[in-house]
Amino acid sequence: MDQLVIEGGRPLVGNVKISGSKNAALPIMCASLLTSGRNRIHNVPDLRDVRTMTKLLTMLGAETAAPQTNSITIDTSNAEGIEAPYDLVKTMRASVLALGPLLVRHGQARVSLPGGCAIGERPIDQHLKGLSALGAKIDLDGGYIMAHAKRLKGAAIDMDLVTVTGTENLIMAATLAKGETIIRNAAREPEIVDLAQALNSAGARIEGAGEAVIRIRGVDEIMPLEHSVMPDRIEAGTFMVAAGITKGELCIANPPLEHLTVIIGKLKEAGLRFQQTPKGLVVSARRAPRAVSIITGPYPGFPTDMQAQFMALMAVSTGSSVIQETIFENRMMHTSELRRLGANIEVNGSVAVVSGSRHLTGAPVMATDLRASACLVLAALAAEGQTKISRVYHLDRGYEYIDRKLSQAGAVVKRQAE
Repeated sequence: MDQLVIEGGRPLVGNVKISGSKNAALPIMCASLLTSGRNRIHNVPDLRDVRTMTKLLTMLGAETAAPQTNSITIDTSNAEGIEAPYDLVKTMRASVLALGPLLVRHGQARVSLPGGCAIGERPIDQHLKGLSALGAKIDLDGGYIMAHAKRLKGAAIDMDLVTVTGTENLIMAATLAKGETIIRNAAREPEIVDLAQALNSAGARIEGAGEAVIRIRGVDEIMPLEHSVMPDRIEAGTFMVAAGITKGELCIANPPLEHLTVIIGKLKEAGLRFQQTPKGLVVSARRAPRAVSIITGPYPGFPTDMQAQFMALMAVSTGSSVIQETIFENRMMHTSELRRLGANIEVNGSVAVVSGSRHLTGAPVMATDLRASACLVLAALAAEGQTKISRVYHLDRGYEYIDRKLSQAGAVVKRQAE
C-alpha cells in the first residue's frame, strides 16, 4: 500500500482543474446496462472506483475500451450476466447500482449486499422497497439480493428516507418499466440530475430530477448513451478549503458553481475570498479562518462529503465551532487522527466542538475512509513539519491525481510505499 508524505507550512498558489464527478460517473456507467450497443461517456475521472465499476461491467459481459483522455466506451451488446459478486461489491458500495438495470434488462439479478467506506450503516431497504413496488420479487440468500420480475410496472413510491443511490436505482429501473412511476421524497443531488440528463438524451422520459418528486414514464428502449459527466463538486470544495487552510491562492477551473452555493457561503463566512475570472474561480485567504459552525444535510444542505474537510479548516480557525453530522453515524473517525496533528476537538456522538489553534504539527496518521483521507491531506498541508498519511488507497477512490495537482500548486507531496 502507498502512503503520502507531506511537508506542510507552504501556501498553495497556482491553478487546479476539477475532474469529472465520481458520484455522477458511476451510476451513468451502470445505466449503460439499460442499453444494447456502444456507449460513450466523457469526462470520466481516472479513479479506483471507476476501474472497479469497469471490471464489474466487464464481468457482466460488456466490452470496455481503455479510457482515452477521460472518455470510456462501454459496449453492452453482449452483456448477458446477471450477478454482481461479493468480491467486487464489498470494495465499492456503488456496485449496488447494477441491481435496477440488471433486473429490468434480464428480468432477474443477483447482487451482493454492498460494502464500501466504514462510515456508518447505509441500508438498501429503500432500494428493495421501491423495486418491490414496481413488481419485483425480492429474496435475500447468503448475503445476496435475488430479484425477479417478468417486466416491471410503474408505481407510486414513497421513500421513507432520502437516499441518493436508492433514487438512482429506482430511476434506472423505472426507465424501462411499463407505465408511469412517481418517486416521492427523492434525493435532489446534482448527480441525480446528471444521470437523468444522460438517460433523457438517449430516449428516457424523466421529469423532476433535482426535486423531491420525480416522474418517469417508461419507454420500450433506451439508445446507447453519449454523455459528458459533470465536474466534481466535492473535489472543488476540497481545493477551496486547501487554499484557505494554507493561506494561499488557487484558481479553480471548471467548478460547478451552481452546486457549490452552500459550501462557498460557509467558506466566505470563514473569511475566504472568491473572485470569478475568465480562467476560473480564484479562492484565496490571507489570514487564519474565522470559526463557523455547520450542520450536514441532504442536498441542498451542507454536504456530508465536505464535513471532514471543513473540520480540518476549523482546526486552524480563530475561535470555536460546532460541527454536527446528521447523515452517517460513524463519520467522525477522522477526529482522532486530527488530534494527533494537534487539533483540539471534543466529540459527543454526532457533534464535534472544534477549538481553533494557530499551529498543527506533522505526525504519522492513518486514513479511515475517502473523505477522512482528504481531511488529513488538508491538515498536513497546514501543519509544521512532515506528515505521513497511510492507507491512501481510500483517497484514490475519489480524487483523481490529487498528489500531482497539489504538487503543481506548490505543495511538497511524495507518494511512496509504506
